[in-house]
Amino acid sequence: MTKVLVSDPIDHAGIDILSQVSQVDQRLGLSSNQLKEIIGDYEALMIRSGTQVNSEIIEAGVNLKIIGRAGVGVDNVDVPAATKRGVIVVNSPGGNTIAAAEHALALLLSLSRNIPQAHLSTISGKWDRKKFVGNELYKKILGVVGLGKIGSHVAKVANAMGMDVMAFDPFVSAERALQMQVRLSSIDDLFKEADFITLHLPRTSETENLVDAKLLSSMKQNARLVNCARGGIIDETALAEALNSNVIGGAALDVYSQEPLKNDSPLLNVKNNLILTPHLGASTAEAQQNVAIDVAEQIRDVLLGLPARSAVNIPGLSAEIMDSLKPHLQLAESLGLLASQVSGGQIQKIEVKLQGEFSQHPSQPLVIATLKGLLSSALGNRINYVNASLEAQGRGISVEEVKDEASPDFPGGSLQLRTFADKGTNSVTGTVLADGELRISSIDEFPINVSPSRYMLFTRHRDMPGIIGKLGSLLGTHNVNIAAMQVGRRIVRGEAVMVLSIDDPIPSELLTSILAVEGINQAHAVTF
Repeated sequence: MTKVLVSDPIDHAGIDILSQVSQVDQRLGLSSNQLKEIIGDYEALMIRSGTQVNSEIIEAGVNLKIIGRAGVGVDNVDVPAATKRGVIVVNSPGGNTIAAAEHALALLLSLSRNIPQAHLSTISGKWDRKKFVGNELYKKILGVVGLGKIGSHVAKVANAMGMDVMAFDPFVSAERALQMQVRLSSIDDLFKEADFITLHLPRTSETENLVDAKLLSSMKQNARLVNCARGGIIDETALAEALNSNVIGGAALDVYSQEPLKNDSPLLNVKNNLILTPHLGASTAEAQQNVAIDVAEQIRDVLLGLPARSAVNIPGLSAEIMDSLKPHLQLAESLGLLASQVSGGQIQKIEVKLQGEFSQHPSQPLVIATLKGLLSSALGNRINYVNASLEAQGRGISVEEVKDEASPDFPGGSLQLRTFADKGTNSVTGTVLADGELRISSIDEFPINVSPSRYMLFTRHRDMPGIIGKLGSLLGTHNVNIAAMQVGRRIVRGEAVMVLSIDDPIPSELLTSILAVEGINQAHAVTF
């Protein structure tokens, strides 16, 4: 039975799901060294924000197949290191959407109505109604930085509250913004115009300290800023100075550059107009259960050999695409595996040509499946959809993608792979029939029509009498049974190919004998 390590507190609903297929060990509060020492015993690791999964831990996880982060961000996981090792990293991008959006809105309302300050004043015995006069959100301008799932929900609720919503997101089209009743702007204009600003961005090298002293100084003097996204997006020293100097009207933070918030943080010296909460954005009972179930289901599926629906390091390969393109991905992988075994020498480049209906499918998944097949002979189980592109790049294999809407031979289109190696160029083509069956339709431009089978033999030979008989005799002498055979040729008495489906693998000495037969120029034993 597989083993899953849970190193952060996880809702029990997630543990129950994992327990259906795996042994689940909950080891909370592990140090980095302790985790490194034991991770080699596990196929899966489930975490929240507390566990830091660095490259050393991933290297030590020799059996790791998947790391599941029960939450949105994966900034506590070294995703490039996981990708290099072929470890799938999954998260729950929608599990805490509502919780995080509602917390941002709660902070907006708290800022506008001075709720924390009024509470403290009232419980101290005061009744300062005049001191805590607030502002309405109605008809105020809200600037949303980042229109992902959370930012979009905030914008939707703000619109319902009568706010004028503007947004900065370079990946959202004008048409989509119009549907959301949001007007797009540059980030500079947003900070100048908005009465309230809420951040919904990941922390990356581009967004770190994005909100600096310069951007803060461009805000209206009474404007308020909210961050429920990721710590480090705001320069906290600059923010403290802006608040203490009344450069802006107020701020509310739920996330920080270092968590827990350090005792020497400049934010703790802000006199007023600042609300701080201890990373509560996803801290609702509903959200914790949702993300635990979502990630646990994905870990379970991967351990059962099924796709993950929210893998952050498998580009273009969602569970929906993998399911809808399953036979096409199988064909791409099979052709890649075939190409690696019949090509001459070290492959330097591969051309992936999508023809006919194949050109209408998403190409990236098919390219990844092709590379996985191409490298499987050399790397075995080390290669998967996660690291196929990276491994190909590391071996100096370039990829060219070609789309051709014409495909006169096959109603469903076809996929052709052409390999360029130091000893020559080869090509293989295949298609998917209406019933989902795979067909290899040509090899090196010679027409054939065979289904991939476990063991196969491909030869190039002169089209002359006696070749088939000699080959059959050789195989019979070595007790290799032929299940099916087909010959493809372009002209009579010219060059031809022969494809045999066989019940047994070809021993190396038999392959040497086959190559010694007069008229046979090439012979490739292929295993699928």
